[in-house]
Amino acid sequence: MDRSFIAQLNDYRVTTAEILYWMPDHKHVLQSFVWQNLDLAPRFPRLTKFLDFWQRNLDGKVHRVRVANAQLIKPAEFGFASGLYHLN
Repeated sequence: MDRSFIAQLNDYRVTTAEILYWMPDHKHVLQSFVWQNLDLAPRFPRLTKFLDFWQRNLDGKVHRVRVANAQLIKPAEFGFASGLYHLN
C-alpha cells in the first residue's frame, strides 16, 4: 500500500505552510517559501521539525508562518442540481 494513504488513515493531513522570512543579503526584503507535507494537526510535528532545522541551519530569519491543512479522506459530499439538463 501507499505510505501516504496509510498516513492519511492515521489522521495525517495535507499541511501547507507559507513561511515569510527576511532575506539574508537584503535584510529589509521579505521572501515567501511554501512548504507542503502530510502532518498531524494540531501539533504539526513535521512542520515543527522543519522550522527547527531552518532556525539552526539557514540564515534567513523567519518573520511569519501561516498554516493550513485539509483532510483528503472524508465522507463523500453530495449536492443537488437546481435543474435538469439534456444533452443531444
